[in-house]
Amino acid sequence: MAVLALFLLWKIRGKQSRFDRLPPGPAPNLLLGNLLQFNIKEAYKYYLELSEKYGSVATIWLANTPVVIISGYQALKETMIGLGEEFSGRAIYPLLMKSTYGYGVLSTSGHRWKEMRKFSLATLKNFGMGRRSIEERVKEEAENLVEMFKKCEGSAFSPADMLLNAVSNVICSIVFGQRFEFEDPQFKSLLRTVNTYFAILSSPLGQIYNIFPRLVSLFPGKHHELFKDLEEAREYCKCEAQARMNSLDPSSPQDFIEAFVLKIKEEKDNPKTEYNFDNLISVIWNLFSAGTETTSSTVRHALLLMMKHPDVQERVQREIDEVVGQDRWPSTEDRQNLPYTEAVIHEVQRHMDIAPIAVPHKMMCDTEYNGYVIPKDVMVFPLLSSVLKDPKLWKNPNCFDPENFLDADGRFQKNYAFVVFGMGKRACLGEALVRIELFIFFTSLLQHFTFKAMVPPVELDTTPTNCSFGRMPRTYECYAISRK
Repeated sequence: MAVLALFLLWKIRGKQSRFDRLPPGPAPNLLLGNLLQFNIKEAYKYYLELSEKYGSVATIWLANTPVVIISGYQALKETMIGLGEEFSGRAIYPLLMKSTYGYGVLSTSGHRWKEMRKFSLATLKNFGMGRRSIEERVKEEAENLVEMFKKCEGSAFSPADMLLNAVSNVICSIVFGQRFEFEDPQFKSLLRTVNTYFAILSSPLGQIYNIFPRLVSLFPGKHHELFKDLEEAREYCKCEAQARMNSLDPSSPQDFIEAFVLKIKEEKDNPKTEYNFDNLISVIWNLFSAGTETTSSTVRHALLLMMKHPDVQERVQREIDEVVGQDRWPSTEDRQNLPYTEAVIHEVQRHMDIAPIAVPHKMMCDTEYNGYVIPKDVMVFPLLSSVLKDPKLWKNPNCFDPENFLDADGRFQKNYAFVVFGMGKRACLGEALVRIELFIFFTSLLQHFTFKAMVPPVELDTTPTNCSFGRMPRTYECYAISRK
């Protein structure tokens, strides 16, 4: 043990010249860094405390790895936007690597990431993201969702799987060119993998795995089953892509996969091309998983908050009745005439704070900021929570209150501190689609149903169950009472 300690001390001293100008932070333990100083399940709360003590840039150690925490709107703006290129790398998160093998758009850096992000954004726009054509697909799924909820009327049910199904089918229509039926075994397998993936990613097990991947791999646990499911999901995506190779009409790609396969064929003679099956499979998984879980979780949390605050639910319904009525479905064109509803949707996202530290970044080069030097490849946590809960930027930061997005006259009021989609070059590439989905799903459900909990509102717990990598909303059963 003494030899090991001496070896680690030698390694740390060897790093000192490289890390001697890092931002300040708590003194680390020789073996575990700062891991024993906080609850790993709610690590973001510890990071918030550090920002209060050490300022907008601070350093912690996860075992022998330094992590720089950036907090506060101004510091995040200066780094994520002002120094966007330097801070644009993606940290090597072992669990993310298990699903992508370092390909795709979410877990890559540099040229590969830029190429995949540019192609993904352009292709998603070509297939209607942010436009009326994608809105029609969302409306179709919203109508199907309402019909599924109607079948549950009179009995308590959990909306989680139905919400996941509806949201997932939107991205499936873009990526795979089709929607899936709720009972489709392949579809259910993919959704189960997505559920497990995010549950473990946001759990203490996932956090420990990301710090000690080789060690945790030696022990039994749910992560091994997840890795098996991830391989099956990748194999399905690969089969879908290969099937397009022979049936593709070059003049008219019908979905994201076909558009990518077309690029593979176009660049088959370029030895340095990023258009290959490895990148395609990982981009498919990135779009499918991220485009499914975060949006469906936000809608699920929104319904929970409506049950917790029936007065808010009633006011939203009253506004929808006055503007939309009951004879047609809501449209994004209604958004400007539904200021309170729009404020509620934004407040749900702010209150949920789904990604407290975003997806961790890494430095692309040695960078000086605020008098400190953050070396190349050092991991960076952009602490979005520090902005979303800042009392200087919000009227009521610590509770659910739509007034945070309303002016004195009851008009919807934007707030630059609304950073739920991230900031800078690595901001969520599906933001335009998510905004449409949240508005259409939420207004359609509140137009048709009043949601009631199985317990009095005062007894409802709206605290997320996991708060490490991401904040996962609670699962629950409820009643959906038809309003027609």
